[in-house]
Amino acid sequence: MNILEGKIKSTIYYNEANSYLVALFRVTKVADDQNKEYLKKTITITGNMLDLKLETPVKLSGDFTFHERFGNQFNFQNYEFITPSENEDIIEFLSSSFIKGCGQKTAEKIVEVYGKDTLDIIKKNKFALDNIEGMNENKRDKIYNSLMNYTKSSDMILKLKSLGFSMEEAGKIYIKYKDRLEDILDNNLYLLNDVIEFNRLDAIFLNNFQDAHDKRRIKACLLEVMKAISLNTGDIYYYESDVFTYLERLFKINIDYELFKELLQELEQELFIVISDDKIYLQEYYESEITIAENLNAISAKNITKYIYDEKIQKLEKELNITYNDDQIKAINGALNNNITIISGGPGTGKTTIINAIVKLYIDAYKLSRESIFDNIALLAPTGRAAKKMSLSTGLPASTIHRFLKWNKETNSFGVNENNKNYQRLIIVDEVSMIDSSLFASLLKGIHSYVKLILVGDANQLPSVAPGLVLNDLISSDLFNFIPLNYIYRQSENSYIPYLAREIKNKDLSEEFLSKKDDYNFLNIESKNILPTIKSIIEKGLAKGYNENNLQVLAPMYKGENGIINLNKMLCALFNPEAGQRKIVYGDLTYKIGDKVIQLVNDADNNVFNGDIGFIQNIEMRNSPYKKEIITIDFDGNIVLYNKKDLKNIRHAYAMTIHKSQGSEFDHIIMPITYQYGSMLYNKILYTGVSRAKKSLIIVGDPQAFYRGVMNDYGEVRKTTLKDRLLEEFIHNNNK
Repeated sequence: MNILEGKIKSTIYYNEANSYLVALFRVTKVADDQNKEYLKKTITITGNMLDLKLETPVKLSGDFTFHERFGNQFNFQNYEFITPSENEDIIEFLSSSFIKGCGQKTAEKIVEVYGKDTLDIIKKNKFALDNIEGMNENKRDKIYNSLMNYTKSSDMILKLKSLGFSMEEAGKIYIKYKDRLEDILDNNLYLLNDVIEFNRLDAIFLNNFQDAHDKRRIKACLLEVMKAISLNTGDIYYYESDVFTYLERLFKINIDYELFKELLQELEQELFIVISDDKIYLQEYYESEITIAENLNAISAKNITKYIYDEKIQKLEKELNITYNDDQIKAINGALNNNITIISGGPGTGKTTIINAIVKLYIDAYKLSRESIFDNIALLAPTGRAAKKMSLSTGLPASTIHRFLKWNKETNSFGVNENNKNYQRLIIVDEVSMIDSSLFASLLKGIHSYVKLILVGDANQLPSVAPGLVLNDLISSDLFNFIPLNYIYRQSENSYIPYLAREIKNKDLSEEFLSKKDDYNFLNIESKNILPTIKSIIEKGLAKGYNENNLQVLAPMYKGENGIINLNKMLCALFNPEAGQRKIVYGDLTYKIGDKVIQLVNDADNNVFNGDIGFIQNIEMRNSPYKKEIITIDFDGNIVLYNKKDLKNIRHAYAMTIHKSQGSEFDHIIMPITYQYGSMLYNKILYTGVSRAKKSLIIVGDPQAFYRGVMNDYGEVRKTTLKDRLLEEFIHNNNK
């Protein structure tokens, strides 16, 4: 760790949301001979700094690094503003722009009385300033308040550091809470959970207070229990007995049931939860359902002028050389003549064809110019790949919902919201089955009630990862124009993939699932032979000209003999052999130039989102004077740079989970099936995996395991009350 002292002369970049700084720094003092070369030099510094102060003495602790664009930099992990200790320095400081109400002459008078202890004396007792000639109450308070505000951030950072938080964590905490921070640190550390993840907070709390049964901790654990249940089950609400049981199971906290109920009441009074009848909700989830119901009712209530599109649809059929079936015509007409329309269908039922027709007819009906299209129409999807698919089918830009709502990663908030709405009049959202309650509520907050909203999806696919069952609840409410698509368009007389998907959905497998088809084959293979069989299939595919762009392996889980981890180890060697490739090791994974990878988290700043697939374009190793590894990944033309530490956000994607494949389609899919997958073999996951295949599907494994998974309804039922909220809202407003 190197220590430098000096002043920040100017900023190159400063992000107020996370306090990240790039600045020019004049070095006035170094701690050892090693860094003498930087003495009285101006260098570039980077790090997190609160309440940025130019031209103020500061001590930095950190390391020199090398940036691929900006060269040598000093990356500081800790900083401390240096309190002036000499009389002249104190006078300069008091008469600077940081301190209000104190000019040069006043500063000299104060220092003449109190000398080197001036600042400490003022901070301890502001009335000490009354002893200075010419001082009045207004001037005294300005000087004192300025001094206290100047030192407050440094004091809070030091306090956070003493509790055990890192500088980066301290910066995030201070920015988020500022005026409330002192009270939070004195009373309840767990209130920082919006910024710091629970396990980290819990460890710091126990380290400082060492009381596992502190009421503050038990209440925080109760909230964490509810989040854990929702993450595991997708539930919006919980029953008392479930929360009580999980409290002991997750945190080994065994308390009296009456105390448990008392703490729940306190959490409700503090607005962390809502208790309604026998149901317990986290406040966020409760409000999300209310928001959805209110906003959908407002959209539905708007008057709409209806048009007859029959002739225009016939004209479009001739133009595109296609014929729409009755369901598709009904869907197109219904979408254009209703405020809210839901279109649901499985693979091969023409959802994409319908979206394309709706967009074209809307543009024609409202005579939109090329320039005005983007002001009137928004095409949205929950993932980048799903958005790209919409864009390719319509010829218009499509966006992820997060990007449309201007999601801020640092604050986990949306720039587009109820106070700053977007203005498009036609909004089509695809892959709605993937959208959770909170995200859908945020989307509805960010759009006007005059919108025409079209929701497209497949109600039989896997539900959202986060809590809620939005698409199914909207359909079952029977309040909206709903068009189910049942007719399947054959790719050939011997095609089977969409029919297999339907059989899985209906839990009615025919013997055909074991027969070879033009687009399908089931290879009955023992578990121990699944990997060698997939290897053989891939090798034959590569010989025929297939590649990692059009051939995808899907499996339900990461671990195990036939899990994603083992599959990717084998597939990496097949698709991208190591010989001569530059590589980088991260944990137990090795990445090479050319590797296919998947993004695991949303990163709106770089326009890359959870589920996006890219290829490593370059690995640049900089070994002199400072080691630095830069990984360049190409996500369909979007080039993103990663540092080594960022590799936690990606994984190999030759094989990927079925969950991560949602919103995507692949020409050729290989899907292993084995009893080893246990509870991860269930109806919706198999349906989703099968329905990702466009041209061919090979299932490798045990037919009995496949059959058992088809009949398994695990994960299908979620505790939600959105349907009830919708009915209550619509009935209430219709009775006004």
